[in-house]
Amino acid sequence: MLGAIIGDIAGSRFEWHNIKSKDFALFDPGCFPTDDSYMTLALAEALTVSRPDFSDLSINAVREMQLWGRRHPDAGYGSRFREWLNSPDPRPYNSLGNGAAMRVSPAGFAAETLSEVKMLARMITEVTHNHPEGLKAAEAVASAIFLARAGLSLPEIRTYIDRNYYSMDFTLDEIRPHYRFDVTCHGSVPQAFMALFESSGFEDAIRNAISIGGDSDTIAAIAGGMAEAVYGIPPEIRKKAMDYLDEESRKCIAAFKGRFPEDRPLAEQDIRESIQEVGSQEK
Repeated sequence: MLGAIIGDIAGSRFEWHNIKSKDFALFDPGCFPTDDSYMTLALAEALTVSRPDFSDLSINAVREMQLWGRRHPDAGYGSRFREWLNSPDPRPYNSLGNGAAMRVSPAGFAAETLSEVKMLARMITEVTHNHPEGLKAAEAVASAIFLARAGLSLPEIRTYIDRNYYSMDFTLDEIRPHYRFDVTCHGSVPQAFMALFESSGFEDAIRNAISIGGDSDTIAAIAGGMAEAVYGIPPEIRKKAMDYLDEESRKCIAAFKGRFPEDRPLAEQDIRESIQEVGSQEK
């Protein structure tokens, strides 16, 4: 899930000053973690402290997002989400915004089966973004992360996403000249997927995402979370990104990795079923 935070930090300075190019410094003194990072960390914390069966995950997700949001009140939250953060009785508000997808990556790294990743994505999303498009986007991104961890190739993951979630029938070069700011899931999540599918490495996926403009930090956060699962994070990029985070955030990342080690085995039968499902859809 650090990949999502890296994408957010790299894209932060371009959200309101888009760049239609891949030629830029990945990190800059003007970069900073936004709401995308803090809500990703909040959900990582919620997963870390939840019971083994995750039965209390939704409750923990609400609590941690409110805690992290109130600790970082100027991170750039949308108006409706800001109201939710400060509500004494937070309820879902039928949002289809891309916040559902930008914060969901911890679920993809925590799950051990495809069915579990979909359950976790729903549990941490429906507390706010309970619109079908919000739930769909969160499930798609978390599932792609899981499938990458399970060893599926980018073409296999692309087929799975194309058949089950979004039509991957465009290229970044085609949309770059006219793509504009869009915070809806259906208007930004497919673009984040294409940034991944056209990439040659972790950094390239983030550069792809930022290069189309629009909601740069969020699109890069979504792409970065998935790219981490596909490629891993280069050590030098990991080190530079950690310098932008406070001690509380670094401790959260360490605790998440402690509970969900990157090298832990997945449920072998579910991996086979995942691969078979993708294969059967191609026939």
